[in-house]
Amino acid sequence: MIRAIRGATQVDADDPALVVAATKELMAELLDRNGVDSEDVISLLFTTTPDLRSTFPAAAARGGWLDDVPMMCATEIAVPTGLARVVRVMAHVETPLPRSEIRHVYLHGASALRPDLVPG
Repeated sequence: MIRAIRGATQVDADDPALVVAATKELMAELLDRNGVDSEDVISLLFTTTPDLRSTFPAAAARGGWLDDVPMMCATEIAVPTGLARVVRVMAHVETPLPRSEIRHVYLHGASALRPDLVPG
């Protein structure tokens, strides 16, 4: 079955090293919580808030472990009340998990985006 898994994290500043580290942490957690192997990842769509411009989140997902996965980056719409410095991902994966067992991942300040999905 093909499923979409959502995730987001907030970065402390628009610094390439911080964006890369946060994106790697987000992807590792997303794959781990859902028991997904990198071979089962079909595609990744990353977005960032308009205040993150220093690097592409997809660059962090490459580097040896997701190199052959199609990826795209885009900018979120600039909603005035939106959370700042957020990297989001929608991962399309092959998994036997039913939709009800998919674990979406919201880390750091981004947990405020979906408190209903953050483990207590």
